Amino acid sequence: MSEIAQLFGANAGAYASFRPHYPAALFDWLASHCSERQYALDIACGNGQASVPLRRHFAQVLACDASLDQLRAAETPAGISLFAAKAEAQPLISASLDLIVVAQALHWFATPAFFAEVRRLLKPGGLFGAWCYSLMRIDSPLDELIDDFYRNTLGGYWPPGRASVDSGYRDIQMPFPRLEPPEFAIEAHWSFPQLTGYLRTWSAVQYWERQQGRDPVSELEPALLRAWGDIKQPRFVRWPLHLLVGIAH
Repeated sequence: MSEIAQLFGANAGAYASFRPHYPAALFDWLASHCSERQYALDIACGNGQASVPLRRHFAQVLACDASLDQLRAAETPAGISLFAAKAEAQPLISASLDLIVVAQALHWFATPAFFAEVRRLLKPGGLFGAWCYSLMRIDSPLDELIDDFYRNTLGGYWPPGRASVDSGYRDIQMPFPRLEPPEFAIEAHWSFPQLTGYLRTWSAVQYWERQQGRDPVSELEPALLRAWGDIKQPRFVRWPLHLLVGIAH
């Protein structure tokens, strides 16, 4: 298992509790560009945040992750099959899938070997879709604190690959003709504990805590709370999504 898979696996419960959910319109749009809707694959599925909404559109959803801990935390309604696998080595039949998605994970394994595996698995005309989101937007005072925490406090602790998220995946080249998607965003009304719980799922926070022996989010909390205002009031949070979508030959 890779270091990244181990890191997210160790924090699978928090990941399931505090990561935001993707908009239904995103899955509606992806499904609308699939000529068939028999089989979809969610690679690096984590706790199933993309797998579950895909099931509304596809007869069968396959969902894999390199972390067994993440799979144990995943939702498993009827029609979703979970299995452990590396992104670039899938135990599936060639030309068998109508859609492959990667949600907030492509930057960890966007290699030629991975895209060769995607090409092998998709039916002719099948769809590949990957997306990421970077920093949340709430309001100027909170955004400034979170941006400074992200870039300065945690600046040297992000694993390789995170720069692709910062660029909105513009640095990743896929070997398929591209589709231009509409704009999508994650939107939520969050409490203050949801915000701090989410920050603690960041990989750099976990690396920082391991090396420094203390929780950097706890050190940031007083300033966040002052900027938040009334702790009893939820705040509107928005994450713009960045998509990379292509059609297999």
